Amino acid sequence: MSISSVSPSFPVSSGEIPILNLERLEMIARRHAWLNDFLREEHLDGLLIRQPANFSWFTAGGDNTCHGNSQHPVAALLLTPDARVILCNNIDSGQLFDQELMGLGFLLKERPWTESPDILQQDVCRGRSIASDSVIPEIETRVVDLAAFRMTLEQQEIEALRELSRDLAHALEATARNFEKGATEAEIAGHLSHRLIKRQIEPVCLQVLADGQGWRYRHWSYGKETVERSCVLSATGRRKGLHSGASRTVSMGPPTEELQRTHGLATLLLATGIHFSQAGWPVEETWKRVLRIYEKFDVPDEWRCARQADFVGYSAMEQTVVPASAQVLKSGMALHWHPSVRGAFAGDTMLVTPHGQELLTTSQNWPTVAVRVKDTTLELPSLLIREFAP
Repeated sequence: MSISSVSPSFPVSSGEIPILNLERLEMIARRHAWLNDFLREEHLDGLLIRQPANFSWFTAGGDNTCHGNSQHPVAALLLTPDARVILCNNIDSGQLFDQELMGLGFLLKERPWTESPDILQQDVCRGRSIASDSVIPEIETRVVDLAAFRMTLEQQEIEALRELSRDLAHALEATARNFEKGATEAEIAGHLSHRLIKRQIEPVCLQVLADGQGWRYRHWSYGKETVERSCVLSATGRRKGLHSGASRTVSMGPPTEELQRTHGLATLLLATGIHFSQAGWPVEETWKRVLRIYEKFDVPDEWRCARQADFVGYSAMEQTVVPASAQVLKSGMALHWHPSVRGAFAGDTMLVTPHGQELLTTSQNWPTVAVRVKDTTLELPSLLIREFAP
């Protein structure tokens, strides 16, 4: 018997070698400079980044999690004025550099996977003035919040968010058009998850609400209930670190008067939130316009039943929109508006621009309705009415 050896050399073809993204390299260099200014102002030796949202932001789309599980980061990033050092175990470092960080100027400190990652992180912080985005066991460090750095997107990120939003809306609408009457919420969520993953979108939050389920539970996910009369499908998805969200509603046959009325009002609230999310406006002023619609249509307390909107970016909830928010809207910020009225939901992701607002989760094969707010008309998703043979 003869034994032949197989060469382990990789990659096997030039097509597998990632092409260096110069725009991404420049983004990382800019972010390193911003954080260097922060370190200098705060008299710090370095910054340890552990949270996936911050890692993705700094690396312009890199992923430091295990199999996309945002609750399980496998690597941290130590920034000093002169270096970007990845702290990782020996079984994940290769994939991390090959797939996420190739040629982007990162160094590596590696330990065996059998050792707790906390030990390496403690070792590099000990005896130095280090800040971190989360608590490091047994080490006294200053914990800092980097959300303010993340919330304004650069042009390359905006393009990636546009593409993600189109793909997410497509998956949502295709699922809503094709499930069978009598399907369970969980079955529909499975179809939606399949369509998202097929487009390399990680499902972060899925909601399938059958027959007015949202009246009782605004934050319901999905269960064994079957869809007989209507269904709301909502999804928030993540790709390259960025997040987008949207909702669509289906009526199985002619919609009831209640569904038409409440969905129409939810859509008007969505249009109001989008229109008044203008660069230079305090969120508090935008909120007042949305609240007036609730009051004008005699549902003044509906906004208390669920969140109305969230800033999105490298987190699905960079910041939640609340009545007394002092946040000022800036060009390059993205918001996921998702108002609800009883069992009716409306939701889309938008971008604040210097010239107005850009709807990102645009409908592609879906009925729309023209909603006029002040001097602007917005085309927003309407009810999809599916006909069934008697």
